[in-house]
Formats: sequence, structure tokens, C-alpha cells
Amino acid sequence: MKIIYYGHAALGLEIKGKNIVVDPFISGNPLAENIKIDEIPADYILITHAHQDHVLDVEAIAKRTGAVIVSNAEIAGYYEAKRLKTHPMNHGGSWNFDFGKLTYTNSVHSSSFADGTYGGQPGGFVIKADKNIYIAGDTALTMDMKLIPMRTKLDLAVLPIGDNFTMDVEDALIATDFLQVNKVLGYHYDTFGYIKIDKNKAKELFSQKSKELILLEIGEGISL
Repeated sequence: MKIIYYGHAALGLEIKGKNIVVDPFISGNPLAENIKIDEIPADYILITHAHQDHVLDVEAIAKRTGAVIVSNAEIAGYYEAKRLKTHPMNHGGSWNFDFGKLTYTNSVHSSSFADGTYGGQPGGFVIKADKNIYIAGDTALTMDMKLIPMRTKLDLAVLPIGDNFTMDVEDALIATDFLQVNKVLGYHYDTFGYIKIDKNKAKELFSQKSKELILLEIGEGISL
């Protein structure tokens, strides 16, 4: 499994030869000006919720690639009405895709499109494949995270750490105990003023607990 960080909460995954894009907000992010959305491969697009900083480039990528958009029923319906391919899900549900098993999980946040259309309840994703990862989406720290390791032993958690709109670094560290995972890829930070963080301090907090916080440069990737 390969993971590329496209900035903010946007990710690219390569799993079993399939390309998966998560929450593509790229063309509107000045920090990601080196990333060209017309060069991003996609067989699937996973959407955690409908806010513009997570869906801005969904249509452009989906129309170019024919990717299947996977999200909650409301978001899937929104894009199905635009004649795009979709797969609707809802909280607690799973589906076996050709790249692995995907489960839509709870998150505590809000969700609406830029035009005011209701975006359903926000969520996250657990992907069970050659490696198992949890992509939390925008969320507060929740006790529901304790449910995930009851079914899935995680190799990596992708957690928001920017504070103000989501949990912060300290809560993300608590989340690692709930999730029973020691390796975290941090995201949803530094894009704009409300979510600026001290990256060195954040890494040190994790290190003090013998855990690893990975903060990638935009366009950088890791393999699991």
C-alpha cells in the first residue's frame, strides 16, 4: 500500500493496483500548487463529508477518470444527480471492493456543500487490504474509536491534528490509545490560519509516548 499526501486532507492511495483519492481539495489550496489534478489517477474517490475543503476537485477528477465516488447516501446522491458513478454507504456498513474491504465509520463534525445542499452525516473509513488503515475524516476525539480495534488491527491511523475545526494533537495522541495503533499520519493542518500547528512540538509529543507522528510534505508519499 502506498499513500501520497496531496495537502490538507487530500490523499492518494495505491492498493492492489487500484488508485483511490480521498477528499480532493487541491486546486484551491495554494500550498498544493505543485499538484496537478489532471495528472492524478483515480479508480475511486472516497469522500468523508461535503465541505468544500474536501470536495472541491471531486467532479473534475471523476469526470476525467470515470472514478466511482464512495460516500454516505446523501453525498452519493448529490453526485449521482450529476451523472457521475457512485457507491452509497452509511455508518457501520462495509463493502468488499476490488482493492479491499471498506467500512464507513462515525465522526463528529458537520457536512454541507458550498451551495447549501445537506451533505448527510460525516464519517471516516477503515480500509482492510494488504495493510489496514483508518482515515478519520474531520472529527473530534470520540469514544467510538474504541470500537475499531475490536474488529480490525490497524497498521496506520490518518488523523486530523489542526484543532479549531477538529481534534488537536493531544487528542490525536489519546486517539492512538483508543485505536490501539502507534503510527499516525497527521493531516488537516497548516492550510490556513485557524489550523496552523507547531510541527516539531507535535512530533515530540508523540515521541514522548513512544509513538510516531508522520507529517509529509505535499506530494510526498510513504509505503506500508
